[in-house]
Amino acid sequence: MAEGRLEALVAALRRLPGVGVKSAQRMAFHLLQHDRDGALQMSRALADAVAQVGHCGRCHTFSESPVCETCLDPRRDRRLLCVVETPADQAALERTGSFRGLYFVLMGQLSPLEGRGPDDIAARELLDRTGDGEVEEVILATGFSAEGEATAHVLAEALRARGLRVTRLARGVPAGSDLEYVDPGTIAHALADRR
Repeated sequence: MAEGRLEALVAALRRLPGVGVKSAQRMAFHLLQHDRDGALQMSRALADAVAQVGHCGRCHTFSESPVCETCLDPRRDRRLLCVVETPADQAALERTGSFRGLYFVLMGQLSPLEGRGPDDIAARELLDRTGDGEVEEVILATGFSAEGEATAHVLAEALRARGLRVTRLARGVPAGSDLEYVDPGTIAHALADRR
């Protein structure tokens, strides 16, 4: 019976990005052999997050409240809406300290090869969000991978059809990279030089 539970733990750890069988086994063995308190703390934190963290009703990022702190901040420029793929991308932009507008998080990107279309990301919610009469410019800050470019193209067409000004991050961000892994200075420069 213990082997089945150990295998289930390894399988659960393998669900994390970049974690293969050997890494998952090392993590499982470490937690069970050296850090059982840490394992319990991790399981409680994960259960609490799954139960308590949802999506902000305005920007779609992760939030414990119906509207996140960023969307509630009166100092934010409500005319600017920066569209990113993930909450990690939003956090990367925030670390630059150079953007004072609001965000919208798609929670993914289009990928026809993997069967992900506009209904699989928050495209409809974005279009609803931009219809509030406050947003004047939408900055598309999706990645520069083929999927990110396709996502930006489809969204730009739909947003321009609604009469919004649509810009894209400048190419200072390396092609094929995720914002999460780009240094803040590069992101700040790309944001300032958006087109």
